[in-house]
Amino acid sequence: MNSVYDVMQLLKRFGIYVYTKDRLADLEIMEDEVRELYKMQMIESKDFQIAILLLKQEQSNSKI
Repeated sequence: MNSVYDVMQLLKRFGIYVYTKDRLADLEIMEDEVRELYKMQMIESKDFQIAILLLKQEQSNSKI
């Protein structure tokens, strides 16, 4: 994974589509969904860590 788009594709594999017209809200929802997938052991630790890092970076960029 290299971008938020890749995180979106990861979520899409599980039937999770996020779009609220609010970029920051979308990122927060995606983060929650990734955490839930990890908690249910649906994704590996490495994918979880990379996805959370990418989402946090994008959140900090969106707040500027």
